[in-house]
Amino acid sequence: MYKKQMKFQKIICYVVLIASALAFFYSLGLLTDLYDSLYSMMPDPSEPSLDRVAGARIFYDMQDFNMLFTKVTIVLILLGVFNLVMNTHTRRRYYIGNYVSIALCTVGSIAASIWARGRIMDYKEQYLTGVDFEKLKTVAERRGTYYTESTFWFDVSGFVLGFVILAAVLLAANLIWKIIVTKKEKALIKAGKEAA
Repeated sequence: MYKKQMKFQKIICYVVLIASALAFFYSLGLLTDLYDSLYSMMPDPSEPSLDRVAGARIFYDMQDFNMLFTKVTIVLILLGVFNLVMNTHTRRRYYIGNYVSIALCTVGSIAASIWARGRIMDYKEQYLTGVDFEKLKTVAERRGTYYTESTFWFDVSGFVLGFVILAAVLLAANLIWKIIVTKKEKALIKAGKEAA
């Protein structure tokens, strides 16, 4: 039982780090389609043009969120590394530092994922209801630029951030399993000493 738990704790610590890195790369790609299709279509009050598309401003509206989201994912990566620095992946017995690193990583990952998912879904709604897709298609065809109505980059957040949450929950489950196994080991050692 102890060997299984030790193997699981090593795997889950690396999975947490991988999930955080995946969220980071997702944050870098989040605005890809919006940039390609909407960047040149944004209304500019100082330069009115028939080639401007209503709702295209979402690309700028998401910039601050996306920069913050990228910074948050970097923090999640650092928390995953902190688990490794504290040897959470190899320790036979956890110490205070391990409990702190697991708590920070678990709470941070879950909170960041819920926050980001909520914001991304709000922006998806703004994208679907605010962008004039008919005009966007017309202008894109005339200019020969990229056109899409796809919400792929919004939708994939459910998988990416769901993976981050799952990894965090498994990290917490590993901690509970570790506590149970450690208590059983202590009980066996105590029973062995009493028998001797």
